[in-house]
Amino acid sequence: MNPNISKIASLLSDSTRSTILLSLMDGRIHPASELAFLAKVKPQTASFHLHKMLEANLINVEKHGRHRYYKLINSDVAKVIEQMLSISPNSPVTSFRESKEKEAIHFARTCYDHLAGYLGVQITNSLLEQGFIKKVDLNFEVTPEGIEFFRDFGINLEEQKKKRRAFARCCLDWSERQHHIAGALGNALLLKMIERQWITRTPKIRAVKVTPTGKNELQKLFKFDYENNHNTFEES
Repeated sequence: MNPNISKIASLLSDSTRSTILLSLMDGRIHPASELAFLAKVKPQTASFHLHKMLEANLINVEKHGRHRYYKLINSDVAKVIEQMLSISPNSPVTSFRESKEKEAIHFARTCYDHLAGYLGVQITNSLLEQGFIKKVDLNFEVTPEGIEFFRDFGINLEEQKKKRRAFARCCLDWSERQHHIAGALGNALLLKMIERQWITRTPKIRAVKVTPTGKNELQKLFKFDYENNHNTFEES
């Protein structure tokens, strides 16, 4: 028997559920009350939709006392959502706040557990241009020069390869229409930049901000044109 694609398509076609899923694309765990607020629905309505997505194995739930916290079930679901975004029409912007949030998300965001947007693509392109990685079909491979680069950056490649997931796959960036690095290596890069306080997460949306220290270090390490794309996104 073939998988029931129509069931998943029906779930994703609902605007409330799609908003909740997009909110979970930051890879973090969110309480039901926050997801209801982001989707602009009542808590009872959000609970109904969350239950539907739990039944379809799109999300996971953790219970802590009376509270429930939700996240995407895995990176495969995130990958499908990101691919659907790449062929979806843009939603109309109706306020200045929405305009600024859209700019921030296009500039730099988390795609489940790795970096995406302009910043994620530029870092990937820089690693390719400097010869630290190479593209093979729909995956990236680390070159001998790249092994030294990632070691100096504090990433243990052997540990990343042992993880039960893709090591460094190509993920199509819906806003840039180019590939960025996903998989274990993409996640390690994101976590290292957060650890070094080069970038910080933002509340409520999945955009990330580049700190003043991060701006200097990213320019030195990845050598890309930053000036025309960073003005409104740095932390003061």
